[in-house]
Amino acid sequence: MTDLNMHSIAREINLRAKTHAIGTLPEIRKDLKQLNRLPKDIFTSHTTFDTYAYHHGGRTEIQFNIGLEHISGIDELRHGIAFSLETNQTLPTIDILIPKIKLFNEFIHLYSEEYADMRMWHYQKNQRSTDYMPGPIPSELLRNHVFIFLGKRQPLEDLNYELLLTDLDRLLPLYKYVESDGSLQPILTHKVDGFSFRPGCTIKPTSALANQVQGQLDINLRHNVLQEALKHRLEEQYGADNVGGDIPSGAGTFVDLVVRREEGYWFYEIKTAHSPRACIREALGQLLEYAYWPGAQEAVRLIIVGETVMDKDAAAYLSRLREQFSLPIEYEQIKHNNSSALAEGQTPS
Repeated sequence: MTDLNMHSIAREINLRAKTHAIGTLPEIRKDLKQLNRLPKDIFTSHTTFDTYAYHHGGRTEIQFNIGLEHISGIDELRHGIAFSLETNQTLPTIDILIPKIKLFNEFIHLYSEEYADMRMWHYQKNQRSTDYMPGPIPSELLRNHVFIFLGKRQPLEDLNYELLLTDLDRLLPLYKYVESDGSLQPILTHKVDGFSFRPGCTIKPTSALANQVQGQLDINLRHNVLQEALKHRLEEQYGADNVGGDIPSGAGTFVDLVVRREEGYWFYEIKTAHSPRACIREALGQLLEYAYWPGAQEAVRLIIVGETVMDKDAAAYLSRLREQFSLPIEYEQIKHNNSSALAEGQTPS
């Protein structure tokens, strides 16, 4: 593209957005904010500058943002969603953004896996952080002169506009949840696939090059290793045709692993926390939602998978849940040893 600059990039995005969900952002804002007038484009002349642009009206909102980044000697364009905690005449105080950040954190806590291919980073008084995995925004960043971003970067000389627009489409549910004050429930903003068992599982990365994204990337990779190892073990026990990974629950979420049995389905949720108690705490709510949320497929076994052996207290806790509340909840240990993993535990037969 000749004469490439932020203004020409914004114009191209506006033009191509007409065939994408993100192109309806002005109408979405009109409905959410009860506005009488609205621009026809995402980025306007009032919100496009030499090095960045944000959607019209985005100064006091969680904003769709594009901008220039210079990383490791490469000129790149970022695209995604951001909070700009920089006060000015339009935003005299960051107080209006604090409740929005709380809603962002709620959404990301539920759906961080949907954005696992994206990264977060922030600027604090023009000092850029390293990239890190999507997660809640810590309170330490809630101050003036901070810019917080979730999204991706592309080399400026080789922009893929379809990838950019598809990523902005994926971030629309997050925007709607935040800017509706949580009234538009996140699960309703996703295209929800019904439960449909299918054998197999998409192969995911189980190792990384030297430049890993802090410790959180290690957690993500370890989860993939454990999932792959457990899948192989379950396939050996019950047959490859009866084991599937990342299965839509029917409630807008995905089950790590599902085993199909004559009496029904078994749902497995893998956690990498360092104690059975932490694994149970993280996984229990997810498994209950997978199995019992309206529209979901009920399971006859709910199995939490962790790397540490179940202790006496954890066993007593799960026993009480089974006896007092009739929850079909189990815990299973999976051993992780460098690049290989072996699973073992009390999987029902």
